[in-house]
Amino acid sequence: MTDTAWIDAALTSARPQAVGALLRYFRNLDTAEEAFQNACLRALKSWPQNGPPRDPAAWLIMVGRNAAIDEVRRSHKQEALPDDVAISDLDDAEEEIAERLDGSHYRDDILRLLFICCHPDLPATQQIALALRIVSGLSVKQIARAFLVTEPAMEQRITRAKAKVASAGVAFETPGAVERSERLAAVAAMIYLIFNEGYSASGETCEIRMPLCEEAIRLARLLLRLFQSEPEIMGLTALLLLQHSRAPARFDTNGELVLLEDQDRTLWNEKLINEGQALIDKAMRHRRSGPYQVQAAIAALHSHATKPENTDWAQIDLLYGTLEIMQPSPVITLNRAVAASKVRGPEAALQMIEPLGERLSNYFHYFGVRGAFLMQLGRNEEARVAFDRAIALANTSAEAAHIRMHLDRLIRDSQGAAAAKNKK
Repeated sequence: MTDTAWIDAALTSARPQAVGALLRYFRNLDTAEEAFQNACLRALKSWPQNGPPRDPAAWLIMVGRNAAIDEVRRSHKQEALPDDVAISDLDDAEEEIAERLDGSHYRDDILRLLFICCHPDLPATQQIALALRIVSGLSVKQIARAFLVTEPAMEQRITRAKAKVASAGVAFETPGAVERSERLAAVAAMIYLIFNEGYSASGETCEIRMPLCEEAIRLARLLLRLFQSEPEIMGLTALLLLQHSRAPARFDTNGELVLLEDQDRTLWNEKLINEGQALIDKAMRHRRSGPYQVQAAIAALHSHATKPENTDWAQIDLLYGTLEIMQPSPVITLNRAVAASKVRGPEAALQMIEPLGERLSNYFHYFGVRGAFLMQLGRNEEARVAFDRAIALANTSAEAAHIRMHLDRLIRDSQGAAAAKNKK
């Protein structure tokens, strides 16, 4: 058995469990990561010859732990770890280690590992980088490429994050019910941050950063396996699946953003849509709604509509109203205004967002939405001012190009109106 693809898959799958258990043993992130890497090297040497162990995670935990202990022994000139032949036949020992190490601790080990990566003292960018490195196993080079920074800069970012975690005195004991709930919310937020880093990509960065969406979905599914009856984790996973299902239609061949109502819906990934809708339906049956479930329900309503005109905007408006109560935010109100404009017209929607001007004075989407409402009302000069401000605040070339399209339309309409007036 010489093909190593199955080994890569097994190592990736086992990584969170193995690193989490090793972290519990050694209470040091660098030691746990180094122990896992040493175990992986031995797996790459042993598994092609001996075949996969019955429990790859347990094998990696045992070998990684022994390798780390051996490193301490070596520094004290004590006996070395047995050679590969001796440790490759783990059988009973492997079963015992799986039972003893990860039977009751499996869920808490992974949750602890994820929680450490999203420690509240870490900025969001460091949380994401640390999770991608420690939990997902991406190389520094891969993470740096996704964030469009140099490898040394990303290495420094991850090193600072590890140092901050080490100095924070993170507890390694099994968390109680209340703390577990708090950790779960923090982990869910971090996974959503990873997804948004990929989802916000555009143009040339799409190919580089969109894999972050897939990694976030993988982590959400992992979390869902650990907490199968938690409706908010169902909601989070459904939300990511439904949003990612539209990825093939979000940009045109020139890399320019295509609005939802203009997307070719035949390009949407039906498999992801079905999975996401089934999850949100299951979550709603628990009757314990939360923000991720509401957002997923909104995404599901968009996915149900085979044509833009079939979208249930009234229900979307109501769901955004619910979300406003759960998480009061000017951005949520701005999103609700878009739905309200479809139900009650642009004048009512404009009145909804006018009070948000001061708080969203540096937010690209506010001025883009405001300009669109003004244009629908025929207030073209005011719309032009709003669109100019949106371009100045655009985060990507795709966002700026989309606003310029509206400006071009305004110019054409103005020129057409002037020409018609001159003929008279």
